[in-house]
Amino acid sequence: MPKGYIIGHIKVTDPEGYPEYVRRDTPILQSLGAKFIVRGGQHQVAEGDSGDRHVVIEFPSYAAALAAYNDPEYQEVADIRRRCAESVIIVVEGHGE
Repeated sequence: MPKGYIIGHIKVTDPEGYPEYVRRDTPILQSLGAKFIVRGGQHQVAEGDSGDRHVVIEFPSYAAALAAYNDPEYQEVADIRRRCAESVIIVVEGHGE
């Protein structure tokens, strides 16, 4: 079964408030099967426009990724991100072909 991913491109607008989101979202998502593949770090935009922070979170399946994103506890914490950053969040099914 293909894995599922949540991919985030984030522009932090409140650097003092954003760490609370990271602190609180991590245990929730991990309890829902998340494995953080990319979280911040050095990057270079080769084409197009992008935020200043990039996140890739792996889940056992696409359904698990969607369920994690839509989880009420996560959505409550996601409001912190929405206040502290501009985000593009994508839920995608992974295929290696």
